[in-house]
Formats: sequence, structure tokens, C-alpha cells
Amino acid sequence: MKKAKVREMRPDYRREELGPGVRGKYLDAYRSGTNLILLSPDVAKAFPTEDAVNDALRSFVSVAQRTTSARKRAPRRVPAGRQ
Repeated sequence: MKKAKVREMRPDYRREELGPGVRGKYLDAYRSGTNLILLSPDVAKAFPTEDAVNDALRSFVSVAQRTTSARKRAPRRVPAGRQ
């Protein structure tokens, strides 16, 4: 037997602590095709601006591409006597 859905918040949540709800806050960004990503607070502290986040991610992608392509190009070495 299924439980009836309860539309009340848990007692440990207070509506006034959650702040005002804003309907459609990210709608324009969603419609424009922008990838909207919310960072965890500890990660957000490390990056003061949007540009800082983008620069770090570009560096990460660059390093990842170089290490992946280097691994693909290098021939596999077979130890002597195991051919």
C-alpha cells in the first residue's frame, strides 16, 4: 500500500530560512543553451570569478588532451626477451 503524499516540509526546515523562491530564475540561460553549473561552496571559494573557473577548466582539458594523445601515439614497449 502506497503512502499518501504529504505536502508539508519537514519540521527541521523553516520557510523563512530558505529565502524567497524565484520562479524562472534560470529560464533565460536555459533557453539560450548556456550550461549553467552550480559550484559547491568550498569550490566557489577557490575561484573568485567566472573567468577563473573557465581558465582552470581550460587548463585541465588541455593537460588531459595532451596526456591522452601522448599515450595513444607512443608505441608499446615490449621488454627484451618477451617477443
